[in-house]
Amino acid sequence: MTDRATHPSADLFDRGLDAFGAVIVQLSPGDWDHASACEGWTALDVLGHLGNSIRMGTSFLRGEQPSIPDADRPADLVEGDPVAWWQPIAAEARAALATADLDLEMDTPMGRRSVADRLAFPAMDLWVHAWDIGHPLGIEAEIPAELEEFSHHHIDPFPVEVVRGPQGAFGPEVEPPADATLTERYMAWTGRDPRG
Repeated sequence: MTDRATHPSADLFDRGLDAFGAVIVQLSPGDWDHASACEGWTALDVLGHLGNSIRMGTSFLRGEQPSIPDADRPADLVEGDPVAWWQPIAAEARAALATADLDLEMDTPMGRRSVADRLAFPAMDLWVHAWDIGHPLGIEAEIPAELEEFSHHHIDPFPVEVVRGPQGAFGPEVEPPADATLTERYMAWTGRDPRG
């Protein structure tokens, strides 16, 4: 059984699965071709990318090294109805989380890291990409306060050039509006225009 008090990545991952699922069930079939908040990607591209990210997270939870599928665009990874494609991915991830050894250490390109540490990026991805899909369509996707501190804890130790830019997880940080909400401030930090 996972201990979420000492492993916040597990709690944010589990809750993020719910948050993302709550956004995508509100999309109509035509919405999947709509531009997302990720430049150059449709909502379906974001779904394909996130599905791959969560499958990687599931591999981590099982103590396995992930495989990375080859596709010209992330949308190409999605087969059939987008929500129906996503649901078993989320269910498998939740099942793996329930029995995971979060303290297990594994070899990674950044050295030995625990499963809980490796789960941090998929956990953040769920919340960020819920916003990426929902915001342009007027669907609310709020960031929980604890995600902000959690993200800084995991991201700030990395050099800026690793985190931001063409090969990084985020784009250049955007100045948030003076009256920005927590969600808007967080999304600006990830390089998104929170009111765009």
